[in-house]
Amino acid sequence: QVQLVESGGDSVQAGGSLRLSCAASGLTVSAYNVYCMGWFRQAPGKERERVATIDLRYRTTYTDSVEGRFTISKNNAEKTLYLQMSGLKAEDTAMYYCAARPCVAATDYRFWSQGTQVTVSS
Repeated sequence: QVQLVESGGDSVQAGGSLRLSCAASGLTVSAYNVYCMGWFRQAPGKERERVATIDLRYRTTYTDSVEGRFTISKNNAEKTLYLQMSGLKAEDTAMYYCAARPCVAATDYRFWSQGTQVTVSS
């Protein structure tokens, strides 16, 4: 069973930076290499939002509100996903989750982290 353990959430001032990490276990490096990974967030009273994704060819997507401020990346050898966040705004405050799915075998994200809180004060 794939497990995702997230870290890096914190409280920061607007304009600050944070880096979230998501370490995967329960799968080999070879398997991780063909997983699609994503970062999601959910603010109180709002629906979960897809923030950024990265596929097995390192192609990335971002939601418009974070484009140019957030960067998703991964280290396959370490089976770790990252989200570098800069220029943080109050509206970035949310619980952040990482998620994974086999790129070929699934369209829905199957595995989820426990979530880490990011709070941005203005």
